[in-house]
Amino acid sequence: MKAKLALSKQAEIPLRVREAAVFLGVSPQTVYLWVERKQIPHLRVMGRNIRFLKSELEPFRAQFKQEVVNWQDQ
Repeated sequence: MKAKLALSKQAEIPLRVREAAVFLGVSPQTVYLWVERKQIPHLRVMGRNIRFLKSELEPFRAQFKQEVVNWQDQ
């Protein structure tokens, strides 16, 4: 099972900042802020380029949406 998961991550095409922002429903500036604060799973490619795996962003997005819902309940 682990080998299958690792293989699927290897075949996954990483998202750029703008694509990740669209997927998460936030601005690219917010994504950069989260990266700077190490709040979002990301990869560094060739030093400065930032990439994201959609499979790692999905749980982050679910957690983010849960926090927003909880905030609105207050």
